[in-house]
Amino acid sequence: MSCCLLEFCRVQELKAVREFLFQNQQNNPSLGDKKTENELAWDDSDWGSWDNPEAKEDGSGTTTGVVEDSAAGSAPWLQDCVVSLSPCSDLMVVAKDHKAVFLSAKWRTDDGGREEMTLAVSWSGTLSTEEGESVSSVICIPLASQKRSSTGRPDWTCIVVGFSSGYVRFYTESGVLLLAQLLNEDPVLRLKCRTYEIPRHPGVTEQHEELSILYPAALVTIDGFSLFQSLRACRNQVARAAAAGSEVVHPPPLAYKKWGLQDMDTIVDHSSVGIMTLCVFDQMKNASILGGFHASVKGSPPAMSQYITVGGGPYTGFYYAIEGSSQPLLSHVALAVASKLTSALFSAASGWLGWKKQSEEEPTQKQKPKVEPATPMAVRFGLPDSRRHGEFICLSPCNTLAGVTDDFGRVTLLDVGRGIAIRMWKGYRDAQLGWVQVSEGRGERESSPSAPLPRRHAQFLVIYAPRRGILEVWGTQQGPRVGAFTVGKHCRLLYAGYRLMGVNSVTSQGWLLHTQQVCLFDPATGALRTVTVPFHLALSDKKSERAKDMHLLKRLTTLLKSREVEPDILESEAQSVLLDIKHPAVKKQALESLLANKNAPVSCLTNITRVLLASLKGQDPEAVDEGLFQLCSSQLKLLQLYTDIQQLHSTGETEVAGIEEELARVSPTLQRYAELTSGSRPSVSFALDSPDASLPVRSFLSQMECEGEEIRVVPGPNADWTQLGSFLFWGCLTGESPLQKVCTTLQKTGISPQQLLSLLLSVWLHREKEVLKKTEAVRHLHTLLTALSSMKGAVEESWDMQCVSPWWQQVRSACVQSHSSAAALLAAIVAHRAAKANITILAETKFQSEWEAVSLELEQWAVCVRQLEDVLSLQTLLCVPPPQGTPGSATPHCSVKALLEGGRGGIADSVAKWVFRQDLAPERLKDMLQRRGEAESTEQSSQPEQGKGEKSQEDAAFNRAAELLVSVCQRFPDSLSPDLLFAHCCWEYVVQWNKDPEEGRYLSWAVEHLKLVSSPHIQLGISSMMWNTFIVKCFSAAAFLIEKVNNVCLCIQDVGMGDCAMTAFLGSCVQLLQILMEADSGVEEVTPPELCVEEVWGEAEGPASLAELALEQKGVHYPLVQHHYLLASLLHTAMTFSLRVKPLSLFDSKGKNAFFRELSSIQLMPSGDMDPGLVSLRQEFLLRVLTGWVTTQREAVEGSGSGDKTWPSLCLDLGLLLQVNPDILRRHLVCELYNQGLDPRAEQVMFEVEDKDVLGSQLLVLTGQRLSYSLLHTQTQTRPAMELLARLPPTLCTWLKAMDPSELGCPSVPLSQTSRLVSRLIEILPENHGQYSLALHLLEAVEDLQRDD
Repeated sequence: MSCCLLEFCRVQELKAVREFLFQNQQNNPSLGDKKTENELAWDDSDWGSWDNPEAKEDGSGTTTGVVEDSAAGSAPWLQDCVVSLSPCSDLMVVAKDHKAVFLSAKWRTDDGGREEMTLAVSWSGTLSTEEGESVSSVICIPLASQKRSSTGRPDWTCIVVGFSSGYVRFYTESGVLLLAQLLNEDPVLRLKCRTYEIPRHPGVTEQHEELSILYPAALVTIDGFSLFQSLRACRNQVARAAAAGSEVVHPPPLAYKKWGLQDMDTIVDHSSVGIMTLCVFDQMKNASILGGFHASVKGSPPAMSQYITVGGGPYTGFYYAIEGSSQPLLSHVALAVASKLTSALFSAASGWLGWKKQSEEEPTQKQKPKVEPATPMAVRFGLPDSRRHGEFICLSPCNTLAGVTDDFGRVTLLDVGRGIAIRMWKGYRDAQLGWVQVSEGRGERESSPSAPLPRRHAQFLVIYAPRRGILEVWGTQQGPRVGAFTVGKHCRLLYAGYRLMGVNSVTSQGWLLHTQQVCLFDPATGALRTVTVPFHLALSDKKSERAKDMHLLKRLTTLLKSREVEPDILESEAQSVLLDIKHPAVKKQALESLLANKNAPVSCLTNITRVLLASLKGQDPEAVDEGLFQLCSSQLKLLQLYTDIQQLHSTGETEVAGIEEELARVSPTLQRYAELTSGSRPSVSFALDSPDASLPVRSFLSQMECEGEEIRVVPGPNADWTQLGSFLFWGCLTGESPLQKVCTTLQKTGISPQQLLSLLLSVWLHREKEVLKKTEAVRHLHTLLTALSSMKGAVEESWDMQCVSPWWQQVRSACVQSHSSAAALLAAIVAHRAAKANITILAETKFQSEWEAVSLELEQWAVCVRQLEDVLSLQTLLCVPPPQGTPGSATPHCSVKALLEGGRGGIADSVAKWVFRQDLAPERLKDMLQRRGEAESTEQSSQPEQGKGEKSQEDAAFNRAAELLVSVCQRFPDSLSPDLLFAHCCWEYVVQWNKDPEEGRYLSWAVEHLKLVSSPHIQLGISSMMWNTFIVKCFSAAAFLIEKVNNVCLCIQDVGMGDCAMTAFLGSCVQLLQILMEADSGVEEVTPPELCVEEVWGEAEGPASLAELALEQKGVHYPLVQHHYLLASLLHTAMTFSLRVKPLSLFDSKGKNAFFRELSSIQLMPSGDMDPGLVSLRQEFLLRVLTGWVTTQREAVEGSGSGDKTWPSLCLDLGLLLQVNPDILRRHLVCELYNQGLDPRAEQVMFEVEDKDVLGSQLLVLTGQRLSYSLLHTQTQTRPAMELLARLPPTLCTWLKAMDPSELGCPSVPLSQTSRLVSRLIEILPENHGQYSLALHLLEAVEDLQRDD
């Protein structure tokens, strides 16, 4: 609770800033000489023995000294620059001569991962435009946002720069010039700004915003409102000109007041205090002094603007300008166009707000603007001191005090209202000043017996002495030094003295102005630090009890932070501090901090609280603070409860209740569940966060509250409840603590049984793994539940057995909501037994009969236990880990409530997600489901390779998973029927494919799952939903893209998948549309299935199940589906064989318009004979497909593979749909097979060809090409071949030479195959064929060639 220097920002790139500003002076040795001379002239070795050494803070001075020594050579450069920091600390300007650098705020992440603000260079350049001028003063004025949603952050910041030529220019944060005006021909000495402040008291004059510019003999003031509007308009006009690429039109000049300051020899700084009104006495006094005895006095005191200047002769001057005495001055440019103002405002074609364009003003711009004369203003009075010269004046935030520095090393405190010096500090040469205003905290004056008092404000003067390298904080007006910090000797104290411009009493309501008052900039480290002063330091005199209390509180805080303190010393010290503190609010704060300490033992806390409560009881009851008294008594009660329970846990006794029968039924499932959960992947946890860790007393106190005689548990996070429940009940559950004594102790405290029940169930359900390991915990839970149920207020005495008990309903609610399936089931079994015993006792007391009581409560428990058994079986299946190599994910957790809220399809959806995580192929899942109902399911799994250990291990895991799946399916015979499970698996896989389209296997498996659905109704609905939801968009994109680029080499950016994935996708589309057509054909033959659900799960409410949605789907239009199937087949073949094609061009306009429509809609389909041009295009495409297939078959033969043999039949089917003659396709296929040397396959297809004559002519040419290659084009011609060639008839020889063997895909074919081919030719060609004789000659030539070989 003392002063502190807090670093809030760090300036980056200081070296670059220095190099830019001092480019011409980097090698100038005069700077070093000047520094040496200054150090010799001032010996500061004996400084530092201050009057109040205790106030020195060692937190800030330890790091800067080392860095400063290393950077001292470069640090003094900042003293030669003009520096200004925005009050919002988001913009800094550093200027030297004609150059300037703008640094803007940026956020970055440090090494520790924390966000921190930095100032980095955003603009650098030259500001001056006149020859020989330099920057003399800079301020940064943040302008408030005019938006309704603004909360106090500035819209933008304007940089105002004063030059030695007298010009004042206004820039944006990016260095764009907005406005420039010559107000006086002398250098600008100082720029200062005053912004709106909310008046603290009624009657205080509301100050207007103002920018003041000081010249050596003149003072110019510009009204803040008109400046704000002009700057906004200029910025908007510059932005529009930049966007349109046009020239910037010069704005009109600003309106201003100009005062000529008289009666002072030299002026170096000023302050504009604002408007003030004299009281009647001061008005009469001034009138008599100025006008003599007969002076007249006006009825009301005039409002005056007060200005204070510092310099020489006199040392300080006070000026007063009566409001309304001088009109605002306008330069000659504004007067020349004043008459045009009204019309110009509504004309959009006459430039910026209607003023003349730049081309019209060029003659006047070249001349130096005319400077208006100043209105003389005489000094009213001053502080004459002929030898003293003022250097700097700093006005306080409340405009009542001002600090002035002079050339004698003094700091003088002025009373602005009275015009007198009230305090002076010596030994502060070259001092820099700033002010900190601190408001009193809310609630610090609550003890006042009278009405609430207004918040007080304290003023602190901050003095930075660079010669000594210290920063001091002094209380005003006559207060002591409250803080001192050792800082560097080359820092700059940056104090703006204003906030946001453009704020008024209306717009500032509810704003939080994010401004820093005083900042210390250290160029050695680049750190920006702000001074924080607590309000109570303004009260720190010897008689202030509160200051003493705060000191004691700080002493206690320091004591609690130290870890080596013995408990006895801690208790005695803390007790004496608490008793010495007088103020109730501080005493309450001290007690709360003591109780929140983690190192204090509970005995120490109990003794201190007891002593403090006794001291309060011994005081006058009316003087005791009621809140403090209640805090002491309630915390003492809680501490006593904590101690009692802690002592009870040290002794142990066990109690047993027979409940083995119910546990035996579920023990196999529990055992399997425990094995799967305990063997899950390892996780990291912290010892302090584990439930076994002892509950600290501060955590216990924070979770409990005491009101009167009752103790309540504070609602909080589940982890806190579990920890508190473990503290209260875990010892009982493990048998280490006496159950009845713990329950009796808790009942005496007044805690409601319902809260105790919640804590017990919380620890039971959240510590499932430990519960399953401790078999005796179930019996102890039964005993605890019975004991809590017998407490007063647990089960209502007036409870009707035919109604549901709120007590047992609380247990059921906790069990059905819990994701700990095993623990919830055990708790339900135990609670069921306890509730049954309770109902039996009530029935005996009420009815006194031997009949067994039938209760609605027991029915609810039977349903709950059955539901929890089902959930445990399902959760056990979900805990089966996925096989190695598959992408792992967190094990999903289910509960009764989640399954009921998930609708009727929630169970099948959970199992489908498990199937996906297990990466089960559809056939393997089918094998698993076929085991349902078989007697020995686990022994009938197929193990083809039992010799390999790894394979048998995989099969064993598969068998275990199959066994669990079968058991779950037996518990959910309706919800997990094969059709529903396959449908959900299909949907899960297509959803996963949609997330990652590159995984074509997911979509392929989704289609395979869909094929396994036996019901055509569900099959039809699921396939329609798949098509409309996921497939059609990507399918249409692929079709249009192939049509557009006429190429199948697609890029991932266009369709979301690569070539291979696209081929697999189109193949799946073909299968999906085929399933759709088959299901549509089979719907009429089969009745729709009835969707049932198990009896205990009949209350499921939630979204409609997938099967219900599927049955609600509309039927499809078969011809439209077939039309899409045709397009998908064409696209798939084109992608498979890499064919360049425009698929949509193979259809007429009707066919194109029908694509990608709703499959249930009736579209105008192509009918009748197709255009011959389209048919020829289709035929050409199919022939290319057959050519591509034959090529792949040749490659498969060479690679000893089989290849896909379904394509020829598919092409023939497509040919029928596309009206292409199938005989042409068969003939082409035969020729291509012979062309590739696949003669046996060609002979098989040849039997199906109808037009043998055309086929014979085609094959005759092919035979000639083979023979021509053998006789003429082989590399090594044999002698027999040459002799044969000479013996051939001339016509045959000429014909062979005309053949081109390069067209053959496989020219080197055995002569036996060619001989067989010629024989086939003779058979199919009729004798009257024109080329029959040529065929005979070929046969003779081949036979001769065979004989020669």
